[in-house]
Amino acid sequence: MRYVVYGVGAVGGVIAGHLRRTGHPVTLVARGDHLAAIRAHGLTLDTYEATYTVDAPATDTGADVDWTEDTVVVLAVKSQHTPHVLADLVRHAPPATPVLTAQNGVANEPEVLRRFARTYGVLVMLPATHLVPGVVVQKCHPVPGMLDLGRVPGGTDELCAAVAADLRTAGFGSQVRPDIMAWKHRKLLMNLGNAVDATCAPGAAADELVERARAEGEETLRAAGIPVVDAEQDEARRGDVLQPRPTGQPPRGGSTWQSLSRGADGTEVDHLSGEIVLQGRLHGIATPVNELLLDTVHDVVRRGAPPRSLDAADLLSRLSPRRPAR
Repeated sequence: MRYVVYGVGAVGGVIAGHLRRTGHPVTLVARGDHLAAIRAHGLTLDTYEATYTVDAPATDTGADVDWTEDTVVVLAVKSQHTPHVLADLVRHAPPATPVLTAQNGVANEPEVLRRFARTYGVLVMLPATHLVPGVVVQKCHPVPGMLDLGRVPGGTDELCAAVAADLRTAGFGSQVRPDIMAWKHRKLLMNLGNAVDATCAPGAAADELVERARAEGEETLRAAGIPVVDAEQDEARRGDVLQPRPTGQPPRGGSTWQSLSRGADGTEVDHLSGEIVLQGRLHGIATPVNELLLDTVHDVVRRGAPPRSLDAADLLSRLSPRRPAR
């Protein structure tokens, strides 16, 4: 198969880099300074064992892609950019093109499914960093990440098996999941800590704020009747596969922290904490912790404040005391 990796930042860059270096045809889609650097020097894939220069066609639009019947799109942009990407894909990609959503959150899949019948969710467990144009840094070794996938809204097919096999050839862990969205909702709960990681200094108060956000998210999804893989299954899947590289680690920070560090004009918080807020409002459930985190990230972006410049204790003081365990 031929792969179009739309969005070669941290996650997409590592996926594209390993697919390409193991012989799979790949087209890179990027923008701005990142695209210019890739066109000039190739995509630099920094791993523990080596630094690779990935030479592959690079563009900023699907208009330049050589679309074939065996072309698969891996959508790896931040969730807030999905509408723009879909508009481009609808103009240029054949309607039968499979689209895989290698993204955080759970709102991208319904958006893609509106336009492409062959939509596949990808559970991304791939710590990586992208702070410098043209460079992506793989933070795990020797397995770069785990990318499980399945059809949306559910089930599996031959394409799932074929893509998973290609990903394993490229060094990733990959399993086919008929209930992929239940797995992605578990990942959503983990990502509720992103807002704290991006805006607050580390410490006990930050840890408590993350714990409260995740507990609130779990209660909200349960009350809304949304299937979620339990934490024990998720932990068993991860096991000890994702080992940090022994040396040469980049600065530690999740995807939202990276967006703030690059001076981006937006983040994916609306699709993380905002998803819990949305479900709470749809089902009449109070979500004060995630509402506070949603507003906080937007305020930091609006003011251009540095990442991790807030005191989590101050944010905790704005919330009601934690309810005692039943």
